[in-house]
Amino acid sequence: MTPDSCIILLLVLDDVFNCSGAEGASLNTLFEAAGEISAFMLERGWSFCVIGGLAVQQWGEPRTTLDAALTLLAEWGQEAPYVEALLDRFESRIADAREFALVHRVLLLRASNGKDVDVALGALPFEVEMMRRAQEMEFAPGLTLPCCTAEDLFVMKAFAGRERDWLDAESIVRRQARLDESYVLGHLRDLFELKDAPESLARAVRLLKENA
Repeated sequence: MTPDSCIILLLVLDDVFNCSGAEGASLNTLFEAAGEISAFMLERGWSFCVIGGLAVQQWGEPRTTLDAALTLLAEWGQEAPYVEALLDRFESRIADAREFALVHRVLLLRASNGKDVDVALGALPFEVEMMRRAQEMEFAPGLTLPCCTAEDLFVMKAFAGRERDWLDAESIVRRQARLDESYVLGHLRDLFELKDAPESLARAVRLLKENA
């Protein structure tokens, strides 16, 4: 799988929708699931951070999500030890999980409370930088996890490019007083070259300018 198709797969994992009522209550179980798998990674000194719908909770309009999503740094060709350790500890949601993870660089796991957790294996320069910049954020009382920054979440949402991703990107800009525009656009230029989507880069620029 090519680097551009890997990141596209990573970005379409979460399926977010507006949070209300009983849906909001289920968010706590997602926090628990993310915390369980994060604790496993922390024990091993792995570099990872929260992305997707749970990160939108921190930086954009509050939403719930169908699953938790994490990015775990794993260099190209070095995925197997991470994949095997996670599969030894957690249930997979699909058959042939090891082969799928090594080809597509994503693990589809289920935490002990039954909630789904997607673990994408990151190795792109953007993902390495995202990990370096990750911030410790409180997701629930007593649960603090490394989370991608608002800028990195904007980059991922703009690159994913579905309409709901653009809505999330817009909500990030609205909620955050200031984003590092040069950082965001620098990474988006590199990523959109892989995707050959100059119109999407132009849309991101307009969104940042309109909400400056």
